[in-house]
Amino acid sequence: MNQEEHLGAADLALLQLGRRLQADGYRFITPTPLTHQRVNDRSFGQSARTLREVFGWSRPFEPGLLSVDEQRQLQQAGVLDECNGRLKSHVRWSSLDDLLFVHSGYPTDAADAVFFGPDTYRFAQLIHDHLQHSFAPIRRAVDIGCGAGVGAILIARARREAEVLAVDINPLALRMTAVNVALAEVANVSIEASDVLQDVDGQFDLIVANPPYMADPAERAYRHGGGALGAQLSLRIVEQALYRLTPGGSLVLYTGVAMIDGIDPFLDAVAPRLESPMFGWTYHEIDPDVFGEELLTPGYQRVERIAVVALIVTRIGPGIGGTVTASAGAP
Repeated sequence: MNQEEHLGAADLALLQLGRRLQADGYRFITPTPLTHQRVNDRSFGQSARTLREVFGWSRPFEPGLLSVDEQRQLQQAGVLDECNGRLKSHVRWSSLDDLLFVHSGYPTDAADAVFFGPDTYRFAQLIHDHLQHSFAPIRRAVDIGCGAGVGAILIARARREAEVLAVDINPLALRMTAVNVALAEVANVSIEASDVLQDVDGQFDLIVANPPYMADPAERAYRHGGGALGAQLSLRIVEQALYRLTPGGSLVLYTGVAMIDGIDPFLDAVAPRLESPMFGWTYHEIDPDVFGEELLTPGYQRVERIAVVALIVTRIGPGIGGTVTASAGAP
């Protein structure tokens, strides 16, 4: 599928910008929001001097940094806004391997913001590792809550013969995924609106997901996982995905867990769902302590740390022997 043919004028302008940045050798590794804020505070009030400061660090800039034509095109596309004589981009561009991904600019305050950051890099590594160690054929795959489309694009590049779906409930995420798919020049990705797997049919050889896992009072789509401590959506994904796997197919779930009194409530909730001999699974902590500043927010008073974890579930099929031992703790 040629995603470029389906892009509107505004998204074509984004695609053109992405190609320009690629040609210029642009690279930017996106940090956590707190790090982003601390780095930007060092240059508070100063105008951006480079495109990396404009489209990576989301700093305002003076007219003239871009050509007149490019500035006008991006303003017409709604990518740039003017404030007090300076311009600011609504989007950022982040590097991952040899790829560039467009996503929401900093700060990600909007309800429909499309996030990209350290979780994205860890999720990408988890997918890389799974594809390197799994020899099961992948004819059909899906990236649930695709965001900027990272999971779908990585799978599509690694398994060119596979049909890969990228699904999300956020229309802006679907638009940005379409731009990123076109920029990555992968022809085997389809983009569809779906609440988890409710609006797509059939079974999958690989299901991946990097859902929001925080309890966010503002209920921003990229951040709010639902439930008291953000685990609700992750549990829904497990429930919907298990019986949509083909024999030999796998669910690769990257999520976060609010640990309380040394207990992992997500593992306690998910383990009974995996007791069937139909499934083999592994579970481990990827990072034991992320977003520590969140422990100061309402609702997290009893939480002692937030860990990110990987749950990999394989549906046991003909020729696949034994179940896999589940393990908690660091890998």
